[in-house]
Amino acid sequence: MKINAVLPEKGRDLRLDLFRGVANWAIYLDHIPDNVVNWITTRNYGFSDAADLFVFISGYTASFVYARMMLERGFIVGATRLTKRVWQLYVAHIILFVIYIVAIGYVALRFSDPEIINEFNLAGLAGDQAIETLRQGLLLKFKPVNLDVLPLYIVLMGLFPPVLWLMLRQPDLTMLASIALWLLSRQFGWNLSAYPGGAWYFNPYCWQVLFVFGSWCALGGAKRARWIVDHPVTLYLCIAYLVFALLMTMAARFPDFGALLPHWLYEIFKHNDKTFLAPYRFLHFVVVAIMIVRFVPKDWSGLEWRVFDPLVVCGQQSLAVFCVGVFLSFVGHFLLIMSSGSLLAQIFVSVSGIAVMTLVAYYISWSKRQDKPLPKPALAKAP
Repeated sequence: MKINAVLPEKGRDLRLDLFRGVANWAIYLDHIPDNVVNWITTRNYGFSDAADLFVFISGYTASFVYARMMLERGFIVGATRLTKRVWQLYVAHIILFVIYIVAIGYVALRFSDPEIINEFNLAGLAGDQAIETLRQGLLLKFKPVNLDVLPLYIVLMGLFPPVLWLMLRQPDLTMLASIALWLLSRQFGWNLSAYPGGAWYFNPYCWQVLFVFGSWCALGGAKRARWIVDHPVTLYLCIAYLVFALLMTMAARFPDFGALLPHWLYEIFKHNDKTFLAPYRFLHFVVVAIMIVRFVPKDWSGLEWRVFDPLVVCGQQSLAVFCVGVFLSFVGHFLLIMSSGSLLAQIFVSVSGIAVMTLVAYYISWSKRQDKPLPKPALAKAP
């Protein structure tokens, strides 16, 4: 079948690293409840948040990395490299899973606070079902609180090889099929089951549309849609929708303000359906992406500013930084519970956690550079 996708240009797009770093920082802050600092994150000012950004960039970078490999070396090679990445993600999740539940269990025993077990959905590990709960954790069906994103990423990457094969040949048709699956899942309530009950918080049948949208953009979709992005009317429509999303989000945050709006309108948007990825949420992310592409071009010199270096490095070492951030979010939450929870304590927990994540990212970057062989010294020219 003929290749119809446009391969992305070689060379690193620092925007991906920058905004993936933003997503990691925001996810850390958003996972700490009763923290005033997380008011700086985007979830408070619109329908979409850092999770949407993380999934979109994951789909974009997966296509950026593996599409050329699949074309040059064949489907089997590309699929096995994707499978290798899935295994790395799974191992990272299991390590985080074990450390996370051990830390929470230790804190609950050390400070005689069994309620924290229930708060983080670990009650099944304290009874007769501990072995079965751990087995379900290995199968990604049991997930403590805040450990939902990596299992979603693992499933999406695991099913990506055939999707990428189709995307390279029929990108628009693949994107339409993804949208159809998303809408059908919303209509019929399709989702994966969780343990001991319920369903996945991030429904893979729905959230795949963001992942595939990222792939579509990477493989020529963004270029084909550039005329829409640059059209003057698009700018005004995007601004209008961002203002509308801000008002609806504020109404959900402050019920007294929401009471001033028409009841039918307030009821539609107050819950912001995240599990099934509400259409207005997906549209909000598309609008944000359009604004970023329009005002932050790939060759913008500001991407090289040193003030953005910590975010860029955290984006480049995204997996490790994400895992560290999830664990630190529990530590920060516990510290705020044990302390006064004052404004100063909230700022300290937020800043120190981001600082640790950044130090981890810089260390990993430095360590990877040390693994590379030193350049060979130039040979002296014979007289």
